[in-house]
Amino acid sequence: MPSFHFRPATPEDAAALLAIYRPYVLHTAITFEYDVPTLSEFTRRVEATLRTHPYLVAEQAGELLGYAYAAPFHVRAAYQWTAESTIYLRQDQRGNGLGPQLYGALERVLAAQNVLNCNACIALPQAEDATLTQASVRFHQRMGYTLVGQFHQVGYKFDRWYHMVWMEKALGAHTVPPAPFLPFPQIAEQVPALLASVTTRPFPGGAGAGAEASWR
Repeated sequence: MPSFHFRPATPEDAAALLAIYRPYVLHTAITFEYDVPTLSEFTRRVEATLRTHPYLVAEQAGELLGYAYAAPFHVRAAYQWTAESTIYLRQDQRGNGLGPQLYGALERVLAAQNVLNCNACIALPQAEDATLTQASVRFHQRMGYTLVGQFHQVGYKFDRWYHMVWMEKALGAHTVPPAPFLPFPQIAEQVPALLASVTTRPFPGGAGAGAEASWR
């Protein structure tokens, strides 16, 4: 299995990350976004995420192959122990084991922030087509996520209506009171050690083919 290096993204990575994201916008319903973001907008998104949550990149020989990040599930204070997770791989990197490792790395960092719930919002086809399959649902199932809800015909793209599902995974015990949520900058010094311990073996709870993205 190939060896990958994981690290936090920087704003300087935005152009390479946008290149990974662009074909998902133009040719798939994995994202419900219609227009490719500008580089300045995508850079702003990276910067905004890193103020509170991890934004990780996978690279090999200095080449970016994919990214995964988390975002607040909701703005209300009571939701701070829950994060929404997203992953995108360069399209030639799916199925080589990168997806489980990168998502596992994201979960490890979230756990260090005392995040207890990880939720994924995923586009679902009424019938699989060239723009959307159920690969993301299957990937999340292998990673230990369970289906908790489905919304019908909520996304319209490429002259088709698509469903959307929510899947969730518990990352820790729900104690009373919970340990405080730690924004990503507060654990930045721990992150290299957390990511160095990620191996080329699929993370517990996940194996098999690489990921297609959660929808965001």
